[in-house]
Amino acid sequence: MSTALKVYHKLPPAARSTVASLRGYYLNWWRYDSRTDQLVEEALERDRWSADEWRAFQDERLGFLLERAAAKVPFYRRMWEERRRKGDKASWSYLENWPVLEKESLRSEPEAFVADDRSTSRMFHDHTSGTTGTSLDLWLSGETVKEWYALFEARARRWYGLSRNDRWAIFGGQLVAPVTRQKPPYWVWNKGLNQLYMSSYHLSAESAPAYVEALRKYGITYVLGYPSAIESLARESIRQGIAAPELKVAIANAEPLFEHQREAISEAFGCPVRETYGMAEIAAAASECEEGSLHQWPEAGIIETLDGGSADSGEFICTGLLNTDMPLIRYRVGDSGTFSEKECACGRGLTVIDAIEGRTDDLLYTKGGRRVGRMDPVFKGGIRMKEAQIVQESLTDIKVRFVPAEGLRAEDKDQLASRIRERLGSVEVEFEEVRQIPRTSRGKFRAVVCNISEEDRAAIRVLNDGPGDGTGTG
Repeated sequence: MSTALKVYHKLPPAARSTVASLRGYYLNWWRYDSRTDQLVEEALERDRWSADEWRAFQDERLGFLLERAAAKVPFYRRMWEERRRKGDKASWSYLENWPVLEKESLRSEPEAFVADDRSTSRMFHDHTSGTTGTSLDLWLSGETVKEWYALFEARARRWYGLSRNDRWAIFGGQLVAPVTRQKPPYWVWNKGLNQLYMSSYHLSAESAPAYVEALRKYGITYVLGYPSAIESLARESIRQGIAAPELKVAIANAEPLFEHQREAISEAFGCPVRETYGMAEIAAAASECEEGSLHQWPEAGIIETLDGGSADSGEFICTGLLNTDMPLIRYRVGDSGTFSEKECACGRGLTVIDAIEGRTDDLLYTKGGRRVGRMDPVFKGGIRMKEAQIVQESLTDIKVRFVPAEGLRAEDKDQLASRIRERLGSVEVEFEEVRQIPRTSRGKFRAVVCNISEEDRAAIRVLNDGPGDGTGTG
């Protein structure tokens, strides 16, 4: 824990809200200006573009990005110089001629990805959440930040009848209250962003009434955040008969949204639940429309799919189109998904993503090398568990960590094991009862964890891709 955070945690609650508000005003200055409303309207107009119009838009932006990266960005310039020395005459004007970029390259020398004509001291410095324990450093110009938040305003607020002037609550991974705190408030009011930042670490049966009262006291219009945290509050509200305030919408981010979570949140808060997809690197993004389709944001980036068995399914390889000052080209983001060619009834011309199957480490594998995502259906039909996490230790061994609900029976475990085998084949299933499913360092809940060895992963790559070094770097 940093010294600044230790000092912050020693402040009284009112002072912590003051600090949060100052930070909010600072972020507000970076994110919005007099052009924001125009940028939002332009984004909403583009929603109705045809596929040809989007293709022309992306091609023009991509051409500029690739040329700038090869000439102005140290990491890429060195790469192309080295390829030329080895006699490689491939043109950098074609995306397919660029290698896949791994996170480790970005992590090891992040400033080498910033263009020569930009100074990091005058850019916005951001970080990823560091789910695997090590975060990434990112830099964005003021223009890029404002373009990004205009897209967010259009497609993650205006689609749902909201604006940045609404009062909202967020359930995220920031330590806004000391973890050891045992009485409210477990939140801070950020006046600069009209935001009630609610700790995801303090949610419990005992604290649920205080959380619900805070939503009412601050006049919250909508909530955004980890679906696991919002669902936890929703289920306690239902179980305890707490009358939660009716919200306009609940927006899920940073974790997969499962159907049982959607149902519980909608019941508790009397509102629709919308899924969003994105990342700090802003190499790709998507949001769910009123018809229930998850639409890609073409301005954010180009998504290729690899190793999925078809052109429209597989691991996401993303080229960000917004941040041309720290470009990420053919970047392996660690997510997988499936695209659809259907035209959504909402009338928007944005590509539909059928499913975000989860992070690569959150997919399970059969002995035959098949990827299996979206395991949440195995818990349907009255399985009496409050929380559960499926951990794949090897291609033949599965562990299920679970928090039991009242009335849990041996038959529930047998049924769950049977459903897992229906999807993964002949595997051993071990159950481990726990008081709580462990979260990541940022409070995220992982429903599925893949801990298989590098040897098994290499074998799977051979099955899926054929012999090779498996790096995808060409």
